[in-house]
Amino acid sequence: MPARAKRDSPTSHISETSSPPAEVVVSPLSASYSMVRVVGNLRSTIYDEIAVEEPLQVRLAGEDVAVLMRSPGHDIELVAGYLFSEGVIHSRDDIEDIRTCASDTELPSNIVNVLLKDRTLLQPSSWSRFSEGYSSCGICGKTTIAQVMRHVPNLEETTQVAEAALYRLAQQIEEAQATFRRTGGLHAAALFSTEGEMLTLREDVGRHNAVDKIIGHALLNGDLPLRSCTMAVTSRASFEVVQKAANAGVSILAVMSAPSSLAVQLAQETGMTLVAFLRAGRFNIYSGSQRIVSGVDNIEAKR
Repeated sequence: MPARAKRDSPTSHISETSSPPAEVVVSPLSASYSMVRVVGNLRSTIYDEIAVEEPLQVRLAGEDVAVLMRSPGHDIELVAGYLFSEGVIHSRDDIEDIRTCASDTELPSNIVNVLLKDRTLLQPSSWSRFSEGYSSCGICGKTTIAQVMRHVPNLEETTQVAEAALYRLAQQIEEAQATFRRTGGLHAAALFSTEGEMLTLREDVGRHNAVDKIIGHALLNGDLPLRSCTMAVTSRASFEVVQKAANAGVSILAVMSAPSSLAVQLAQETGMTLVAFLRAGRFNIYSGSQRIVSGVDNIEAKR
């Protein structure tokens, strides 16, 4: 399995300066922009770190097929995970070559070209499923309901996780999200062992992009399906997040915010354990409660 994610030292969210620069690049995931802060009747010119969002051109055999709006970094993983989530590839063996290319714009290395072993997938007629993918949308470009509601396999019952391990997930993610502490503008997806140890974490402006980066990392390292892992995402549980996780074999998904009705239905249909509103000391289980084990007897809540 992947190594534990590195944790960066804390950085302040906003710093004041007498002469703020128009833009100062701090890291691939954030940049500093000048702004005017208003507090009551007082105004001050300061600079703030903003999460970077840039387009990523996806190419199959040199032909443009999709544009993903994402946070730069781990682009190879993102494209591999995206192609897996879209059902274009089923394993890393389907990929003959995947690499970043020189860009013909001012944005460096914002192109990833993929060559697939199955040449039939390289025909333009196979590319109609692709379109622009925005950072807020994981199913943009789909033209029919059937494309959205494609089959998701049923999940195995072997994995279990303790309540105490779930309680530690949110804190570990918060400590590992270095860029989020600077910007407040990134989602994260992370994989954990059944004992609650963080294995991998990826950040992105789009929650589905962060999930695709995690899946792509696992795909390229030969770790799919992720049957023995818990996935945690710092967002709501939308339909596309549950669908992507289920396709990767994740049987336990925990999110920090609310689930949607369609996400709950899909989790129930596939046998996924869906945990939402994960906080220190509490969470809700919307599906698959048998995988969450406790050292004490369950007490039915009074109505």
